[in-house]
Amino acid sequence: MAARVLSTKKLQPNQKQYLLNAGLSVLEADFITVHAKAFAINTINHNLIFTSQNAFKSFLANKLSGLFAGSNVFCVGSVTKAIIEQAGFTVMAYADDAQALAEIIINQFADESFTFFSGNLRKDTLPNALATAGVTFNEVQVYETVLQPQHIKAPLDGLLFFSPSGIESYLLENSITTQTCFCIGATTAAALNGITNNIVVANKPSVENVIVQVRNYFAKGHEEGTKKHKE
Repeated sequence: MAARVLSTKKLQPNQKQYLLNAGLSVLEADFITVHAKAFAINTINHNLIFTSQNAFKSFLANKLSGLFAGSNVFCVGSVTKAIIEQAGFTVMAYADDAQALAEIIINQFADESFTFFSGNLRKDTLPNALATAGVTFNEVQVYETVLQPQHIKAPLDGLLFFSPSGIESYLLENSITTQTCFCIGATTAAALNGITNNIVVANKPSVENVIVQVRNYFAKGHEEGTKKHKE
C-alpha cells in the first residue's frame, strides 16, 4: 500500500507530480493564507530584512517599493534571495534561518540601521537577537497570516510543514502521532518540540528540498521493507 502524505500548502503541479512519481499518495491543502497589508514607507532604513518570501512579496506589493531598489537586503533562504534579486534588489547576505542571519548582521553590520519587514505571527528570534546586541532597527508589519484549519480524516504517514503557523493550524483540527513530519527549516521544526520526535528537516529551506526529503525517506523505507520480506 502506498504511503500517504499531506502537504499543508498546495504544491505546484510539477512538485506534486514528483511525489506521485515516487509512488506516494498525496493530499494537499492550504492551512494558512497570507494577506498583504498597507504600510508607510517614511520610516524605512537603508538596510532591509526579510525572513520569508511572504514578507518580500508583500513589500513589493507597495507601489513605492521601487524607491528602495538601491537598498541592501538581508534575507532568510536561497529561494527568497533569488526572488529578491529577480526584482532588482541587491542581497548583501542571507542565511538558512533567522538565528544565523541575525548573527551575520551582528558580527558584520552592527553599525548599520535596519528595517525588519514582518508578519503578524512572526517569531521573536531575529528582533530579540538584534535588540540584545544593540543593533539599530525598526519593524514594519507588511502581511497578515490567517490560520485555515481543516480536519483530515484519511490516515497519514507523512506531514509536510512549511511554517510554524502551518503546524499551529494543522493541530487545531488534527493530532500528530506516528506520522513523520518533514519541515522546511529549523524554526518550523522547533514548533514541534514536545509534540513529536519524528522530524526530518530539509537540507535547504525550499519546498523542493522538503519534497526531496519525503521521496528519499519513503524510498528508503520501502527498500528496507522489501529487504526484510526477502529475508
